[in-house]
Amino acid sequence: MGKNAEPTFRQRKLGEALRVLRERAGLTQQEAAARLRYDHRKLSRIEKGQRPEYHGLRAMLDEYGLLVSEWEPYLDMYERAVEKGWWHPYGLEDHGYISLEHDACMVREFQLAYVPGLLQTEAYVRELFEGARVQRSKRWVDNQALVRMRRQERLLSSNPLRLHAVIAESAFAQADRAQLRHIVERGTLGHIEVQVLPHSAGFHDGYNGPFTLLDFPDKRDSRVLYVEHATGAIHVEDPEKVKAGKLVFTHLSKLALTPEESATWIERLAADR
Repeated sequence: MGKNAEPTFRQRKLGEALRVLRERAGLTQQEAAARLRYDHRKLSRIEKGQRPEYHGLRAMLDEYGLLVSEWEPYLDMYERAVEKGWWHPYGLEDHGYISLEHDACMVREFQLAYVPGLLQTEAYVRELFEGARVQRSKRWVDNQALVRMRRQERLLSSNPLRLHAVIAESAFAQADRAQLRHIVERGTLGHIEVQVLPHSAGFHDGYNGPFTLLDFPDKRDSRVLYVEHATGAIHVEDPEKVKAGKLVFTHLSKLALTPEESATWIERLAADR
């Protein structure tokens, strides 16, 4: 990681795990740094997500009192923190949404204006990007379509990503018949839940904008709230803010049609397109 680069989610999780081990060993940062022959500021950076050297990691595990037989989970975390994701050949970095989704086991997404990316057909993806204000090259659009399709492979894997999508009625405005039927088909899979939030629900917190909540298989990993905006995106790990996001999502899902009612609603819309 470069000096000015922000740590990735995986790197921060490794740093947090090392901090917990140090505290469990009863050592302050200054004490641990002295034993490791580190400047305490370096140890602080590592605990905030700067990736340590491999041998430095092993020295920390030893200094913090772990038996060699207990090292494996931390060495695995290290390997995950340094590996290049499948998205790198597509020109994408580790700091965006895709790397978070790749590690997640559950995605809860509310969409106000678009069909969620994990449910988009290739034709919808192309139309979406080709209609953007900023004109993109055909190669760029092709790349985006490939990435979307690659992300969706996890929905059909042997250990699939679980998806709960609440989609506002307004998001279906530009969806053609094939896209609508694709959503219904995906909704028949046991690990995918799709709900339509109709205009008849009235004003609700979803009008503040779309957002995504991600859960991870390791319960020690905090849930993440991901919010896109006009010029980029932010991901939030603060427990109170994430909890508030979860409450909003739960409220929206209660206002929405049930999955069965939603499938009927979408099928009726598809028949009219």
